[in-house]
Amino acid sequence: MPLTDAAIRNAKPGAKPVKLSDGAGLFLLITTKDRRWWRLRYRFDSKEKMLSLGTYPQVTLKDARQKRDEARALLAKGIDPSAQRQAEKTADAGGDRFAAVAEEWFKKFSPRWVPGYRLKIRAWLDKDLIPYLGFLPTDTITAPELLAVARRVEARGALHTAHRLIRCAGQIFRYAVATGRATRDPSGDLRGALPPADAGHFASVTDPARVAELLRMIDGYTGTPTVRAALRLAPLVFVRPGELRKAEWEAIDLDAAQWRYTVTKTRTEHIVPLSTQSVEILRELHPLTGHGRYVFPSARGDDRPMSENAVLAAMRRLGIPKDEMSGHGFRAMARTILDEVLGYRPDLIEHQLAHAVRDPNGRAYNRTAHLAARTTMMQGWADYLDGIKIEGSNVVGIRRAGNR
Repeated sequence: MPLTDAAIRNAKPGAKPVKLSDGAGLFLLITTKDRRWWRLRYRFDSKEKMLSLGTYPQVTLKDARQKRDEARALLAKGIDPSAQRQAEKTADAGGDRFAAVAEEWFKKFSPRWVPGYRLKIRAWLDKDLIPYLGFLPTDTITAPELLAVARRVEARGALHTAHRLIRCAGQIFRYAVATGRATRDPSGDLRGALPPADAGHFASVTDPARVAELLRMIDGYTGTPTVRAALRLAPLVFVRPGELRKAEWEAIDLDAAQWRYTVTKTRTEHIVPLSTQSVEILRELHPLTGHGRYVFPSARGDDRPMSENAVLAAMRRLGIPKDEMSGHGFRAMARTILDEVLGYRPDLIEHQLAHAVRDPNGRAYNRTAHLAARTTMMQGWADYLDGIKIEGSNVVGIRRAGNR
């Protein structure tokens, strides 16, 4: 039966500690010296744990029940109440512990993120990182300890999130290094420690900080103007590699800022709105290749398109490893960041990727569906890429017109 105030007041200490249960793990422990402690028994990670909720009568029965309910709400979200309390104490006290550094990092950078991305990162901190690492000095956390956190996430069937969690932790560790509270980032030691998130997909960079580095590397390419233009255009338009290298000038209207072609995979008509950055690249290239059929002709002759290995070989010369980025990877990069960082509508992204998108009646949309919104999205995407190239990893999310 649930406790009552009268039952608590009338309870007497005994020769051994007495436990008065209120239910759902909450009980009052009365010591032999008549000290009265509220305790909450619970299980986390298949282990029984105990949480102190204060002493009676300073903490009333009503107060204790409220604290119990708050703790159980954390458990329902997969958060250990004891670890959460320790992390909060650490954060409040400041210092070099992971929780304090993580909270400071989040407070500094999250105002610049879109709401959806901010909530996602907050959830990762509260549920997966701080409960396990928060009480540790940041400089003492090892790669195996971080891997153990990621493997808990992997064990619940969220392998993709586990990979992204490691990248998120890496940003926190790098911030700790920059602010003098750690000497290195252990997340870099975990490359290959988890299985690929999806072995059937092409290698791709989706971490904004690494994307910024990649874009700066591409800007530094000093090979042929044709390959340089293809490299610079690939992340902006994120079409399939074969469609990019076979692009024809007659399909591109620079004044209307549109590229119209037939999708090779589905044989359907498709429109790529061209950002001002894309148009600028193409206008620079036009005097060199505009007299021929192909935008990116082969080095062996204007009557054939660029070889399928030209862009890949250029990326390898730049030092971009094949297990990190492929020609198809620009599509995955755009899809992930447009959705999870910039918050654009998934259906707009799928349309722009030339994937089959159907209306509520099951009919495929035509090529002009949501063209105005897609045009806004493509310009926002190009502006975002320009922004992170300049500002690096500090720019993670910038809300643009047309976001959901």
